[in-house]
Amino acid sequence: MIRTKRWLFLLHRWLGVVLCAFFVMWFVSGVVMMYVGYPKLTEAERLQHLPGLDAASLGLTPVQALEKAGILGPLRDLRLAVASGGRAVYLVIPVRDANPATGRRGPPPGSGTVVIDAGTGDVLQQVDRSYALAAASAYGGAAASPQYEGLIQEDAFTHSRGLDAHRPLHVVQLQDPANTRIYVSGTTGEVVRDATGTERVWNYAGAWIHWLYPFRGNVFNPYWADIVNWLSVLGIVVTVMGTVVGILRWRFMRTYKSGSHSPYKGFVMRWHHITGLLFAVITFTWMFSGLMSMNPWRIFDNGAPSLRIQAMHGGPLRVSGQQATPQTLLAAAGSEVRELRWTPSDGKTLVLASGAAGRTAVMDAATAAPHVPDPNALRAAVTRLLPDAVLRVEVLTDYDLYYYSRDAHTMTGGADKPLPIWRVVFGDTHATWVHIDPATGAVLGQTDSTRRLSRWLFTMLHSWDWLPLLERRPIWDVLLIVLSLGGTALGATGVVIGWRRLGLKFASFKARSAG
Repeated sequence: MIRTKRWLFLLHRWLGVVLCAFFVMWFVSGVVMMYVGYPKLTEAERLQHLPGLDAASLGLTPVQALEKAGILGPLRDLRLAVASGGRAVYLVIPVRDANPATGRRGPPPGSGTVVIDAGTGDVLQQVDRSYALAAASAYGGAAASPQYEGLIQEDAFTHSRGLDAHRPLHVVQLQDPANTRIYVSGTTGEVVRDATGTERVWNYAGAWIHWLYPFRGNVFNPYWADIVNWLSVLGIVVTVMGTVVGILRWRFMRTYKSGSHSPYKGFVMRWHHITGLLFAVITFTWMFSGLMSMNPWRIFDNGAPSLRIQAMHGGPLRVSGQQATPQTLLAAAGSEVRELRWTPSDGKTLVLASGAAGRTAVMDAATAAPHVPDPNALRAAVTRLLPDAVLRVEVLTDYDLYYYSRDAHTMTGGADKPLPIWRVVFGDTHATWVHIDPATGAVLGQTDSTRRLSRWLFTMLHSWDWLPLLERRPIWDVLLIVLSLGGTALGATGVVIGWRRLGLKFASFKARSAG
């Protein structure tokens, strides 16, 4: 028993020398992330910066543009916006790359988005320096005096895997009050990320260090996930061992000769003992939930089948010459439109006309008339998403534990979360829920029993995104900051103790070497 205790104390001591430094880093950077997140370009930001569509500049209808580009098959997506190189373009994602009837070929497999000039029908072949600067001028305005800074694969603010399809990225610096740096897609010419000067500075003390991004984009990149996972595991081990040691050393019913319940006389040792006991649970919780955020070793991958979204909508997106022209759609929208998006919905094609403040109109693509949702038709359509029967359809008019909105800068924030929405509950083995926008029939998200467990083990435990707290700020802020300060004190005292002990060991080694 004595030997076991000794090993417990020694392991906690020497593992803690390294891990406590990470504790301090994670707690402090976590507080920063409460207010400044990792740079992202939200849908709202993207629309705000897009120039308005000018009907006079649109020389081609979607069908004409697709024919000129040799794209004759069904589509996954179709947008029209001044979103690439400062000109109005159709951004197309084809479903297939050949038309079996004619043999005319479209884009090669895997090429993703095809960019077609809405005035000439020319297909974008290359995004060069001048094209990137034009995109930046359209995004920030000519007054921003964009300056080209080069072509990169990845930097401190573009580690997100969602940008992989756009690499390499053109970097352009705007001379605006926010000192904004923007990143232009090397494949589509769109602005895909912006990072203000404030975001860039604070991220070195926030998300960049919290997520151990110093190990990204270099020789350690292949091992980044393993580094994060195993440091988290070691953090959990150290926390559990420290808790056991702290309890064993604390006299609950009586005191030591010093009159304290802790045996340690030094200020730092005593407060490491006390803060360790006070903040052990929250330290363990945040270490564990941080590990869960990584989906370590794919424990949350349950093999759930994909939704049959095309079947729900009656097939992929198709456009025809009988549909309303962009000019007609813009006139029907009734306000300045930044983007038109064609989307299938239960056998029909709809057009979403988005303005600077978000979606402004949902129209029938054939007539340009306002779309009137048919709840009965939508209820029949959602049954085709999965082969299993629909148990029920719930109408959510308020956010709840599984469908809610967070601030745009947060890790899970920034996405459009409209209300009311439908929650379609299926009776499959994975207990699948699907969230549907009844206004358009769009699938907003999918969750199942495993993902809901992940939500509790990660976002609930790590970010405390529990609605009663989020709706009562600053209670949420005060709680998280106080607990983070406690965890920081625990880690900081551990760092001091470790530094002193290493100093003593080094001095002893030097003395023995000299003798």
